[in-house]
Amino acid sequence: MKLVTSYRMKRLQLLPKMGGRGYNHVVPCQGMSTPEFSLWIFLSSLLAGLLGSLTGLGGGVVIVPVLTVLFHIDIHYAIGASLVSVIATSSGAAATYVREGYSNIRIGMFLEIATTVGAIFGAWLTTRVPTHAIGIIFGVVLLYSAYASVRMKEHAHQSATPVGLAARLRLAGTFPGENGPQEYAAQRVPAGFSLMLLAGSLSGLLGIGSGAVKVLAMDQAMRLPFKVSTTTSNFMIGVTAAASAGIYLSRGYISPGLVMPVMLGVLGGSLVGSKILVRAEVKTLRIVFAVVIVALGLEMVINSVTGRL
Repeated sequence: MKLVTSYRMKRLQLLPKMGGRGYNHVVPCQGMSTPEFSLWIFLSSLLAGLLGSLTGLGGGVVIVPVLTVLFHIDIHYAIGASLVSVIATSSGAAATYVREGYSNIRIGMFLEIATTVGAIFGAWLTTRVPTHAIGIIFGVVLLYSAYASVRMKEHAHQSATPVGLAARLRLAGTFPGENGPQEYAAQRVPAGFSLMLLAGSLSGLLGIGSGAVKVLAMDQAMRLPFKVSTTTSNFMIGVTAAASAGIYLSRGYISPGLVMPVMLGVLGGSLVGSKILVRAEVKTLRIVFAVVIVALGLEMVINSVTGRL
């Protein structure tokens, strides 16, 4: 008994040095067994992956508030699990979108330069920003994303031709439309690239894959079709998340017992969502996008301000 107690004390002393706060921040809720806890985490992640795949958010924007608000898990561990699930989402859904001809790999890889740099910076910031401040930033980003999504207007993508930097980098392509392949070209590339730096920073800081900012940047700043924006965002988020996940791992914020059900649920949901998206209407996707993140954004801000996060 003394040996076990001694081991546990040594283990808890080591955790803060790794950046963690102990396993008491990733335990089942009261009255819930470990299998029940894992099942509820899996089902919540399944829904998060479905919504993330349909909107291009990557699931992390849903799963972090769910883990912190509903399951009372420390936000740093929630972000660590979210980043791993984002990588799984990107691997699962992106393959389908590339095969269907929606994702633009050339645009995605170009913009990943900015998001990867931003992700490393954001992950570095996470231990220097208070938990409640992270929650408030998260909520504000979600609320603005919903507002901007509602104000989005359809652009004449078919008549767009690449000019300037977009022409030199060949940032154009086609996607399957109702009447056959439809052409489009990126516009205002420097503005889109700058927004991707912000998206990457938010990804590393909040563990959300930064899909919300990426979709808005590609749709509004670069004038890409909404379906191209969401699918290319799904393609990109895995690389962005991988850049910051390693930092969270080194700090001890990735718990295998939490990551496994989250990753499997988000991956399953994203695969189902990828099948639905190709037949869904853009207007419906925008409504889903806005409603989901308004609810989560308000919840995150309220809980952060009241000190419950």
